[in-house]
Amino acid sequence: MKSISVARQFSEVPVGRFYSDGPDSGERFRDTLLEPALKEHDVVQIDLDGTDGYGSSFLEEAFGGIVRKLHLSEQEAKRRIQFHSTDPSYVIEINDYMRDAAKRTAEQH
Repeated sequence: MKSISVARQFSEVPVGRFYSDGPDSGERFRDTLLEPALKEHDVVQIDLDGTDGYGSSFLEEAFGGIVRKLHLSEQEAKRRIQFHSTDPSYVIEINDYMRDAAKRTAEQH
């Protein structure tokens, strides 16, 4: 298992969806940390604590985006990407994004 702390290993202020939104975007987190970790490890645990919060665009692009990019099913995404957070609303929101992304991906294939 690989552990990633967003605050310690990426940014205390994760914001934006795309690279064009700045250096702390969901797209950059997905491409530089999350995707490589998932390619090397079966399970990746994400520690969401320690940041100034999360915008929906960051969370959707990072976690919904990885589901789309790697063509993960909802079940596979939830098994392989686990979360630690003292604020359960983030985990609920992320799970919704992953479910929606998996559903849309499945409909396209």
